[in-house]
Amino acid sequence: MPGRVPRPRRYRCGVKRPTTRGLIVVALAFAVLDVVLYLLGPKTTGWAGAAAHLTINLVVDASLCLLARYPVGVALLAVAGALTMLGSDLFAPGLLVPEDALTMRSAPTATPAIVANIGLLLDRRRALILTGMLMVLAARPWAPSWEITPTGLLNTALPLAIVLYLDARKQLVRSLRDRAERAEREQHLLAEQARAQERRRLAAEMHDVVTHRLSLIVLHAGALGVTTTDAAVRTAVEEIRLAGTQALDELRDLVGVLREGGAEPGAGARGAGSAAAADPAVLVAESRAVGIPVDLVTEGDPGSLSPTVTRTAYRVVQEALTNVRKHAPGARVRVGLRYGAEGVRIEVANTTSERPPDPVLAGRGSGAGLPGLRQRVELIGGSLAAGPVAGAGGYRLDAILPAYVPTAESKDQDDPGGRGR
Repeated sequence: MPGRVPRPRRYRCGVKRPTTRGLIVVALAFAVLDVVLYLLGPKTTGWAGAAAHLTINLVVDASLCLLARYPVGVALLAVAGALTMLGSDLFAPGLLVPEDALTMRSAPTATPAIVANIGLLLDRRRALILTGMLMVLAARPWAPSWEITPTGLLNTALPLAIVLYLDARKQLVRSLRDRAERAEREQHLLAEQARAQERRRLAAEMHDVVTHRLSLIVLHAGALGVTTTDAAVRTAVEEIRLAGTQALDELRDLVGVLREGGAEPGAGARGAGSAAAADPAVLVAESRAVGIPVDLVTEGDPGSLSPTVTRTAYRVVQEALTNVRKHAPGARVRVGLRYGAEGVRIEVANTTSERPPDPVLAGRGSGAGLPGLRQRVELIGGSLAAGPVAGAGGYRLDAILPAYVPTAESKDQDDPGGRGR
């Protein structure tokens, strides 16, 4: 049969192909309608028999089952039926069409369903040609009549117009949605670009200003340690120098993260030493030394973490213990570190304080410790949650950090030979 449509084809407006079950239901509905009209209306009176008009309509109704696969063939069959009915009505009244028919006298009853579906299944040119043929036969423009012409137009031109309108409307909605999504993506890219520029600016400021000042402090402390003869001063100076060196390592590492892999050469070597020194057990020992009971529970091997993550974990524990010293004097603290292949989970929980906090010590904070720590954790792809413990009292901090952060430092640690390239 001509005009076969491939099975994977879809409606132009984006609606899926009609199922065979749905087409059978439509065909049965039109068949029932034709039978009811045959029983209630006048019959044909020619030699073809009383059911000639019903037979033509039932044949066209049955062809609806093949409409999705053969839209052109079904439409041409409807055109052939319309030509037969028109010829009978003009030249042999009552032979194939009753003289006072209750339906269109020169088009099958199922014509609206056929027109609507070919408007969806076929390209616009072929749909207009086939619909135009059915419209001319059904409306008879060469002999306009208030009884025939409006009915023919309503059953042919109107279904196609509705289908084309819905198709155009869906295409417009899809186009507007695509435009909105494209604008949203562009806005997101612009925001990402602005954030990247701001991060590069901050990295440059930190490298050019803060790192320079810290380097001067470390140099002056080293010089003072060499020239002084006082043991206490030498010890204090050495602590200042070590603290300044660690701060330089962390700044260089953070600059590398902000630049997204643009850390300066040699940062890997410095980071390794800093990572080795960033042991949370040191912080626990310091807190115990000032009278805070701290229990440390460690699970897993911390050696699988990159230096960036190791120092971030160190800062999380440091900030948590600092807050305990400030705001919960006398509280008991539990520090849990669980290392795994995917990263590390840090849990720091303290009980309620046994005495009021020192107003001078508690008032020295700026309130930006936890927000800044959360930003630092999120910067390397982790998460941090902190808040009071419901029911039991006290406070709890929970952080999850990845095992690896792709910065220049991490690359140097993974590929030591790459530093020479």
